[in-house]
Amino acid sequence: MHAQAHPDKLAVVDDRGGDDVRTLTWAELDDRATRLANVLASHGAKSGDKIAWCGPNSMGIVVFLDAARKLGVTGVPVNYRFADEEAAYVTDHSDAIAVFVDAELAPMFQRIRAEIPKVTTAYVFGGSLPDGSDPNWMIDADAAIAAAPADDVPEPEAELAGSTIIYTSGTTGKPKGALRKAVNLEGAMALVQAIGYRPDDVYLTTGPLYHSGPGGFMGIAQLFGQTVVVQRKFDAEDWLRLVQTYGCSSTFSAPTPIRMITNLDEEILARYDRSSMRVMIANAAPWSFALKQRYVEVFPPESLFEVYGSTELGVNTLLRPEDQLRKPGSCGQPAPGVEIRLFDDDGNVVEGTGPEHTGELFVRSSSVFDDYYKQHDKYLDDQRDGWQTVGDIAYVDDEGFVYICDRKKDMIISGGVNIYPAEIEAALEHHPDIYEAAVFGIPSDEWGEAVHAVVVKRPGSSLDDAGVVAHARAHLAGYKVPRSIAWLDELPKTGSGKILKRELRAPFWADRTANV
Repeated sequence: MHAQAHPDKLAVVDDRGGDDVRTLTWAELDDRATRLANVLASHGAKSGDKIAWCGPNSMGIVVFLDAARKLGVTGVPVNYRFADEEAAYVTDHSDAIAVFVDAELAPMFQRIRAEIPKVTTAYVFGGSLPDGSDPNWMIDADAAIAAAPADDVPEPEAELAGSTIIYTSGTTGKPKGALRKAVNLEGAMALVQAIGYRPDDVYLTTGPLYHSGPGGFMGIAQLFGQTVVVQRKFDAEDWLRLVQTYGCSSTFSAPTPIRMITNLDEEILARYDRSSMRVMIANAAPWSFALKQRYVEVFPPESLFEVYGSTELGVNTLLRPEDQLRKPGSCGQPAPGVEIRLFDDDGNVVEGTGPEHTGELFVRSSSVFDDYYKQHDKYLDDQRDGWQTVGDIAYVDDEGFVYICDRKKDMIISGGVNIYPAEIEAALEHHPDIYEAAVFGIPSDEWGEAVHAVVVKRPGSSLDDAGVVAHARAHLAGYKVPRSIAWLDELPKTGSGKILKRELRAPFWADRTANV
């Protein structure tokens, strides 16, 4: 539709700096996606088949995602930061019959070929085939696309157009494949109307497209016919360059990239015009109140939106710009078409408002995923009378604003008292010398669990344990103050920006039969 309405409008910009700028108009994107769909079909792919894809953000990835929709195949993103074993697990578990892979990652798939026996073809794009590759298994996708016909492929089954299996980021162990059979256009349109997207917005990818957030909001941008600017590898100053060069007005970001951008020297920030930013979607992990305060100093305050959601449940709440500083700690009110209900441990609906009335958050909406692929029992485990959860603990205030306390599995029970790490982390990050922090429970013979904090301090800071404790005591109840502190130069994270507390926690619980 967009190729017909405005064929010469830029659809994709892949700007890697200097003279390395690659672009596609909407007509060119439509043509290339159609050709790729025909390439896949010529090798036997059909509506309903699974095809894995892997690579840093690029024009090639955008083309593949559109080709998959045209053909009705289910796209399965594979985190390009995965080790061989992890990539093999996702590819094989998803029953992918082919992989579409950036040349940079092609050697990994060549190494794991024996572990992914269902894959009949590996399509390599954006570079040369690796040395020693089997031409009967690994082919040059770019050459194949150029030689393929531009005839439209048959219409896919409606329920399969845009279907995906996105494997959860694995912060709690083996990833599960969240299956969505089709794009939820009704829910997407209600959300974009609430946010106020426009066709002339320019979307910048702030985060990897294999993650449901950056990829999903890019899909919304394409729905509107916007120009999409992809950044292959995140760099804070280069991100500002792209915003200024293309007038980027919309993005989706985890807290880590924005923290890096807003912490640049004032001299660097002053070099770039940031006024075009109109819709900043905060998500992927909670933004601390301190980070939000800094964001509105650096960018237009009216641009900051926050959504709470997940790969499984979609977008569940929306916090508008006017409420960001008025409602610290909240992720907003239920998004259009979304119902939220809190249940206690006994399965009863939580009545009342305020932090003393917490419960596990369940959602009912058209944005909820269809199933965990080949793990239906896990899907049922997280369901209650048609309501679905991912295990987050929350409460609601008297205006209907939702506050996520923590993941249920991250909750600390010390001396019989429930403690939520997210609250402590937010307090610690208010300290001017603390860059970020992760809090979790460690074994305590006296209390069952004790609060432990891992802190990353800003360069040049002389902050020590005593300073952290003093700051915590000034902002938190005594039982929430960390009993021990460790220091790191950087916290381990998933590609989507979530802190891997499992890795931090594991050494403390190594000789225990349970992790609580």
